[in-house]
Amino acid sequence: MGAPTDPDEVVRLSAWVHGYVQGVGFRWWTRSRALELGLTGHATNTADQRVHVVAEGPRRAVSRLLELLRSGDTPGRVDLVVESWEDARGGMRGFEER
Repeated sequence: MGAPTDPDEVVRLSAWVHGYVQGVGFRWWTRSRALELGLTGHATNTADQRVHVVAEGPRRAVSRLLELLRSGDTPGRVDLVVESWEDARGGMRGFEER
């Protein structure tokens, strides 16, 4: 694995998206952006009305997805995105809405 800021290093992002993000196509939109970026993972509704996004891929692509989640150009309304970065674990195929 490269240096911690290597843009090609494969990483995992967990992002909890707060706001009006359920029932508005947010998971579908996230899946579309993630697939365009070549990422694997999933977007899942949580019981407390958030969406949990898990994405793996090159740091530059995962960072771009995070920027898009925070862009204000999403379905619904994003009030806050809480992020957590980890080493990639692998094992995921495609990007799913759950």
